[in-house]
Amino acid sequence: MPTNEGSHRFGVHPDVIRLGLVSFLTDVSSEAIFSVFAVFFTVFAGASAALLGLVEGLADFSASSLDYLSGWLSDHSGKRKSLAAVGYGFSTLAKFFLVVANSISSLALFRIVERLGKSFRGPPRDAWLAEVASEADRGYSFGVHKAMDKAGAVAGPLLAFALFAWLGQSLHSFHILFIGAAIVATLAVVVLLVMKERPGPPHERENMFVSWKMLSPSFKRYLVPASIFSLAYFSFGFLLLKAYLVGFSVADVILLYALFNVAFVIASIPMGRLGDRIGRTWVIMLSYLIYAVMASGFMFAFAKWEIIVLFIVFGVFYAIDEAQSKAFIADLEPTRRGSAIGLYNFVTGLIYLPASVIAGRLWTIDPSYAFALAAVIAFTALVVFSILKKAFEG
Repeated sequence: MPTNEGSHRFGVHPDVIRLGLVSFLTDVSSEAIFSVFAVFFTVFAGASAALLGLVEGLADFSASSLDYLSGWLSDHSGKRKSLAAVGYGFSTLAKFFLVVANSISSLALFRIVERLGKSFRGPPRDAWLAEVASEADRGYSFGVHKAMDKAGAVAGPLLAFALFAWLGQSLHSFHILFIGAAIVATLAVVVLLVMKERPGPPHERENMFVSWKMLSPSFKRYLVPASIFSLAYFSFGFLLLKAYLVGFSVADVILLYALFNVAFVIASIPMGRLGDRIGRTWVIMLSYLIYAVMASGFMFAFAKWEIIVLFIVFGVFYAIDEAQSKAFIADLEPTRRGSAIGLYNFVTGLIYLPASVIAGRLWTIDPSYAFALAAVIAFTALVVFSILKKAFEG
C-alpha cells in the first residue's frame, strides 16, 4: 500500500524524489564511465570487438545475476533500504578498483563486477518505489524516478565531454574521469544511508522456490515475450562503436550518448502518463516496435545525421523499457514485487549474454547482420506479446 507521509511534490511520494537523487548521482558516475568505455576498451586498451561483445554480454548478465536473490531477500525480510545500500556500495567500490586497473583483463573484470552492484540494488529499490506509489500513478512515479536517473546519465557524459575537451584524448584524461566518477558514486551511497527504511510485508516462511510457485500466472506469461525480446537486446556499446566507425570522434560519441539520455529523460514522464491512461500493455508493445525500427535503421545508417536520429529513437524506447516494464510487473504481481522484478531481470539478463556474444560475432562479419537479427527478433516478440495481451489484461 502506498504511504501518505510527507507532501507529494511533483505529484509523487517524497521517496520517489529521494531515490531519484540517489540514482541521479549514481548515473552521473556510471554513465560518465560507460560513455567512453567501449572506445577506451577497444581503441586505447586494444581489445577486439568480439571480446567487447563477450565482456558486455557478461556485464549484462552480471547486472541481473543477483536480481532474483535480492528480490527474494527483500520480500522474505521486508527490507528495502539495507539491501539497496549493499548494491550501491558494491558498485562504488568497483569504481575505485577501476582507478588502478591497468590491463584488458582488469578492465573487463571491472565492467563485470561493477554490474553486480546494479543487480543487487535494483529489485529492492523498485519494490520500494512500487509500494509508495498508487496503481493510478505508478507509471508516472516510475517515469519520474527514471527521468531523474537518466538526468544523471546526461550530466555524466557531458562532464566527460568537458573533461576531454579540456585535457584532450589521453590516458591521463581517462584516469581523472575514473577518479571523479568514484567520488560521485560515494555521494550517492551517503544520500541513501540517511533515508528512512520503508519495509515491505515480509514473507518469512517462503524459500526461493516457493516464491516462484506463488508468483502470478500473468507475470509468468509475460516472461515469454520478454525472454524472446531479450535475444535482440545486445549491448549499447555496439551503438557507440557504430557511431565511432561512422566518423564521430571520442568526444562526439560522448555527446551522442548524452543525447540518447536527453531523449530518455524527455520521454520518461509522458510515457509513464501514457501507460497510466491507455494501459501498460500498449506501451510495452510500442517499445518492441520502436526497437525493431531502430535496429533496422542502424543497418542502413552511414550518415551522421541518421545516427543522431537513431540515438534519439533509442532513447524513447529505453524510457519505456526501463520504467514501464517494472510498473507493468508491479501491476501483474501485487504481493511479491521484489521477487517478480528480480526474476524478470535475472531471466532477461541471462539471455543478454548470448545475445551480445552473437552480436559481437556477427559484427566481425558485417555490423548490419547484428542489427538485422535484432530487428527480426524484436518483431517476433511483438507478435507473441500481442497474442498474449488478453491474458495480461485479464
